[in-house]
Amino acid sequence: MTGALAAYDTRDKVRELIERAGGKSASGISGRTTLLVAGAKAGGKVAKAEEAGIEILGEEAFADRIAAFLGR
Repeated sequence: MTGALAAYDTRDKVRELIERAGGKSASGISGRTTLLVAGAKAGGKVAKAEEAGIEILGEEAFADRIAAFLGR
């Protein structure tokens, strides 16, 4: 994840949601990265993800996807 995520109190809460959904949170983009959550004022990680063809979700899209996944 990169940038500020207004709907969540802390980045740890976002990491916890990702892990509950079976994902792993990392501090950077790598060859194993499959998704980037980009909040407000996202930095260079977005460009790197775009170059690598990695899916990028905004905060609202992430919230929708995680809710649908965890709501099963």
